[in-house]
Amino acid sequence: MANTLHVDVVSAEESIFSGQALFVALPGEAGELGVYPRHTPLITRIKPGSVRIEMADGSEEFVFVAGGILEIQPDRVTVLSDTAVRGKDLDDEKANEAKAAAEEALKNAKSEIDLARAQSELSIMAAQIAALRKFREKR
Repeated sequence: MANTLHVDVVSAEESIFSGQALFVALPGEAGELGVYPRHTPLITRIKPGSVRIEMADGSEEFVFVAGGILEIQPDRVTVLSDTAVRGKDLDDEKANEAKAAAEEALKNAKSEIDLARAQSELSIMAAQIAALRKFREKR
């Protein structure tokens, strides 16, 4: 029995992450989702936020996504998102500030409208980060 699962995080432009992991945590529509190897197959939407990938060596990878689709198979997790940015491609301080602000907005949402607004702001922030990354790559 394998004790890892293959994880792919793909944006509209490119493959952001592909590798083996012990555990994956992501922002599901109804709350945080945790995925271990041999998980029941599932297809669901995910909200804007960060995908945390726990690697076999104990290190972690973070990928910021502007929402998308999650597919789980017992030995594989696939995340499809219009916009996805690998954590290490971001300025750490900016990424943490943006993530904290987005999480705060989501946490303080008092209604569906607040929640939708916070999710939209997080999506826009992710798109801006992606644009910044593209700008950096061209320099």
